[in-house]
Amino acid sequence: MSQATRRLTDGTEIPLLGLGVWQVPDGPACVNAVRWALELGYRHIDTAQAYGNEESVGRALRDSGVAREDVFITTKFYPRRRGDPAAEAEHSLRRLGVDQVDLYIVHWPQGGATWAWPGMEKARELGCTRSIGVSNFDVDELAQVISAGSVPPVANQVQFSPFEHRRGLLEACERSGVVLEAYSPLGTGRHLGEATVTQIAERLGRTPAQVLLRWCVQREIPVIPKSTHRERLEENAQIFDFTLTDDDMAALDALDRTRGTARARERKWW
Repeated sequence: MSQATRRLTDGTEIPLLGLGVWQVPDGPACVNAVRWALELGYRHIDTAQAYGNEESVGRALRDSGVAREDVFITTKFYPRRRGDPAAEAEHSLRRLGVDQVDLYIVHWPQGGATWAWPGMEKARELGCTRSIGVSNFDVDELAQVISAGSVPPVANQVQFSPFEHRRGLLEACERSGVVLEAYSPLGTGRHLGEATVTQIAERLGRTPAQVLLRWCVQREIPVIPKSTHRERLEENAQIFDFTLTDDDMAALDALDRTRGTARARERKWW
């Protein structure tokens, strides 16, 4: 499996393909998914305090035998508790069983875009994380953080796919040196049966999931699909040995339902 990466503005390299564990319960299902992913060559695991499965991610990492320095680990600060991001980062490190994560993200801008950012910067200063970023931040919220902080976010993790092709937000991120990272690239399965996607997949001898993931990585957008099935994890990793044509990319671009919005989300979900 290729270890294609993208360099963040602080010099950290983020693998383009990762495993997300949203809605994977703490316990064997999460441990197995992460362990299988690492066995199959994944080197990017994305979890969060809100997911409640950091301990399982850490257990799988230890069980895998893969060196800690070879795995890019993301976790996210849970803003609903209104706690101190730096203190919460230390709790996450204990649950994960690691000394440092690679990326620590504000999960969403609850209570305002900037209130948590000083604590995020402190977490970085303390060595809890190599990089700090945000998630579900729109253009205005992102600009507020960049203006108010002394260390800018390196990433903005949002729902992104051909169906949620938030061009305005992507362009704003690129102008600001912020890497947009895609979650729910398969629409939690909803996008896999769309005719354009299946037609391209059939022509290329690929799965619909591979086509949707390839659309992201071909744009150098890090992407974190979720699966708890080993065979699907293996299939999802096989996206670096083919290329979508310009016509394929244009056809997929045309599936956008957001009208190229600069918003990070269609509705508040917290």
